[in-house]
Amino acid sequence: MADRSILFSLAPYHILSYGTLLGTQVFHTFINSVASFRVLERPQFAILQRELFPVYFGIQTAAPIVLALTYPGSRSSLFGVPSSLAGVFHESSRWGVLVPLGTIFATGLLNLAYLLPETNKITALRREQEKKDGKASYDAPPHSKEMTALNKQFGKIHGISSLANLITLLATVVYGINLSTRLE
Repeated sequence: MADRSILFSLAPYHILSYGTLLGTQVFHTFINSVASFRVLERPQFAILQRELFPVYFGIQTAAPIVLALTYPGSRSSLFGVPSSLAGVFHESSRWGVLVPLGTIFATGLLNLAYLLPETNKITALRREQEKKDGKASYDAPPHSKEMTALNKQFGKIHGISSLANLITLLATVVYGINLSTRLE
């Protein structure tokens, strides 16, 4: 029978939190968003993403905190790495733990607190301009000067958000590789 004491350690909660973060990122980035864009009309796709993104970026922001709090220290020696925040901030954990978790947190927070609201603001302005122009922002050019400027702004913010999301995913994979070196 399995040792029940593992349930009283940080390890299973850490692994489950990591799996949730990585699985959410891979599913949303490569499956959900792609399939939704392919099958939904543009306005419905925008509504769906507007509802999903706060939850998605919230997970990206909260998960590294949970991972830091549940970081399982090493039991291999008397001078091993401590658990939780002390282990994350331990000198030996700087590049493999602190930097990836800090990157995940920072890019998730950037998307949640700044880029998402900014994108929503530009999207609302584009909808207003669509009414004035009588033409959707994603219709073929030519567009009014105002819509051209809004589309350029949207593309810039969306591109930065996509890059931040990719950096978050890569940092999550780097952290997972580091975490895997601790498995026996």
